[in-house]
Amino acid sequence: MICRHCGTEIADKAIICYRCGRATTDPRITPPDEGPLFDGRARGRSRVFVILVVVAVVAAALVALWVLGA
Repeated sequence: MICRHCGTEIADKAIICYRCGRATTDPRITPPDEGPLFDGRARGRSRVFVILVVVAVVAAALVALWVLGA
């Protein structure tokens, strides 16, 4: 098979061209033409979750130090 982008001969079952790195077939799912791919609200919730986890770990470490130090 010949790569349709760079003209290199590649294996018949190749998924990508080893020379140019482009896909040998069209994507099965096309992304939306406009707008963000992800909703901004989900990112905000994940930040809150990460902050809560960090606070919980720090609090647990302080309690462990206080208990072991006494």
